[in-house]
Amino acid sequence: MRQIEIVQPSGELKLSDAPVPTPGPGQVRIKVQAAGVNRADLLQAAGRYALRPGVSPIPGLEVAGTIDALGSGADRWQVGDSVCALLTGGGYAEYAITPAVQCLPFPRGFDAIQAASLPETFFTVWLDVFDLGALKPGESLLVHGGSSGIGITAIQLAKALGSRVFATAGSDEKCEACRKLGADIAINYRTADFEKELRDVNVILDMVGGSYTLKNLRILAPLGRLVYINFMESSKAEIDLALILGRQLTITGSGLRPQSVERKAQIARNLEQRAWTLLASGQIKPVIDGVYPLEHAADAHRRMASSQHIGKIVLKVA
Repeated sequence: MRQIEIVQPSGELKLSDAPVPTPGPGQVRIKVQAAGVNRADLLQAAGRYALRPGVSPIPGLEVAGTIDALGSGADRWQVGDSVCALLTGGGYAEYAITPAVQCLPFPRGFDAIQAASLPETFFTVWLDVFDLGALKPGESLLVHGGSSGIGITAIQLAKALGSRVFATAGSDEKCEACRKLGADIAINYRTADFEKELRDVNVILDMVGGSYTLKNLRILAPLGRLVYINFMESSKAEIDLALILGRQLTITGSGLRPQSVERKAQIARNLEQRAWTLLASGQIKPVIDGVYPLEHAADAHRRMASSQHIGKIVLKVA
């Protein structure tokens, strides 16, 4: 099969040949039609993402395609089923292996490009906004990076499930895109200070860190939750313990990749019950910024690194 490997220390993405993998117990093999691109892939190419033992060094955390082979115990699926799936790596390839419980059917009416844009962002948003952040209907959510793949999913899903949604983004065009997706307020962080615009937010989803941290704490409502999924500005920050104690605030965060298969399986069940119906009905829609052939993965990475994209970037594999 063809795959994209990372050549270190340069970080070059190189098309190469490799044996087709064999699924183990509880796993399926997917003949990949499309693969989503995520910022973790860029970090891995730059040598800034330490892989755990046994994780594929091939980038790619989400794919869509057809099941090509079944390991023992993968009872739900049959060869030929169309699925999108969350991986721990190996998605930039013509075949990929993943636990069967991390697969989901294509939402009704979706093609492979659209389906490949879903797993990483939907699993992440469910874990961080609804599990760790415990966002409830009627509460408010602030999403930093609202025009990113994570952002567009968080805005749409939180709005559809009954929350008021705020977002920050880096241009007027991106803010307008956030509003069209359902954000009640979208703030251009280059021209305005979100701390001056917002008060009493229940949950904040942050991927910036650094100087945003104290601002986030100051605008949280009593019992508010600040959830981190990245720290693109800095992992170091100043906090005010008096704010945390006085308002009973929670600061937490997570990475999706290290979560157990069992936890990912539970998230998959929640998504199929709660989010997949919204996708099938059109109440939530994928936003695709661009589609690149597998052999042009480097161009896809450059597009993401530019931060000019709105929505997901996808590789067409088949």
